[in-house]
Amino acid sequence: MADVQPPPLRTMDDFLLGSARFSIPDVRNLERLNNRIINNLLYYQSNYFVSVIIFLVIVGYFRPMQLFLGATVVTLVFLGFVWAAENQASIRRFRRTHPSLSLTAILGASYLLLSVLGGVAVFLFGIACPILFVLIHASVRLRSLKNKLENKLESIGLKRTPMGLLLEALGQEQEAGS
Repeated sequence: MADVQPPPLRTMDDFLLGSARFSIPDVRNLERLNNRIINNLLYYQSNYFVSVIIFLVIVGYFRPMQLFLGATVVTLVFLGFVWAAENQASIRRFRRTHPSLSLTAILGASYLLLSVLGGVAVFLFGIACPILFVLIHASVRLRSLKNKLENKLESIGLKRTPMGLLLEALGQEQEAGS
């Protein structure tokens, strides 16, 4: 954990405005789409974390206890999934071969638990919505040369980041050749 370093915030111009380039991804080539999403998650991770925190603060202002409950449930389900993947070969294979289904399973289990506990609205607006916005941005944002260089440093292990650790926990380790 000592060698984990968060990357700098990217400018709004690079993240959303003027120089940002967007394109609808080719959903027929899932490997390329997955590569684009992972690389954008790694490159813009500080911006994504700040965006999610702003969203959580807004929702938390109106519903603090339900947000705390929702965050606790999602965290526990996520940690349970990671623990199960580390201890069960079949779950580990599933996590590696079906990363989007793994994330869907985590969010689905969280949703079901929160529906029993009564925090579904906060889950949808405070947790699922920011994740959806991040994934949409990461899938439509085209990569720049600087983005590609930064991701090469991350992929060969010269640089470890919080998003890299999160993606690793979800079974999405990036290979040096991608």
